[in-house]
Amino acid sequence: MAELIGGALLFALACNLDTLILAITYGLKGLRLTVAAVLVLGAVTTAVTGVALSLGHLAADILAPLSGLLGGLTLAGLGLWTLLDALRQTAPNSEPNTPPVLTPAACVPLGAALAVNNAGAGVAAGLSGLPVVWCAAANLLVTVLALLAGRALAVRVRTLPRLGKATLLLSGGLLLLLGVLQIWNG
Repeated sequence: MAELIGGALLFALACNLDTLILAITYGLKGLRLTVAAVLVLGAVTTAVTGVALSLGHLAADILAPLSGLLGGLTLAGLGLWTLLDALRQTAPNSEPNTPPVLTPAACVPLGAALAVNNAGAGVAAGLSGLPVVWCAAANLLVTVLALLAGRALAVRVRTLPRLGKATLLLSGGLLLLLGVLQIWNG
């Protein structure tokens, strides 16, 4: 039982580094994630991951190479967008305005984009015999925790004005690197 839970948690951690980086990036941009948005992101990524786990061997030849490419392109695009946005900024945003909120509806396609990466890993995990229910539950838990941790880290960094832009550049660079690596290995 401990091996199943450990394997499911390791799977979920491996699938959610991009979620953590994305949450940090959005936090640095001043986008707020509501509880509903976090739950939608978690539900969408978990649903896609669960389907990929369930399909396992049926879709391995088709889905695995495609998911790596699509996931990599998505991450690379988000990273490039973040880098360009950070380079375009001239000064840290010190306006006391309420930050924009990322709505749950906007999180559905974002969750699907994040889940594309999980699909290939889900197929591989399904082939290796990891149980769908445990992996899906672990993915939901880790996705929610990664989003909350990323948001908390971004809030801390934003309070240090000089680090805000540098961290935004770093997170954009990491997203871009993750995307390129996903394409390269996909």
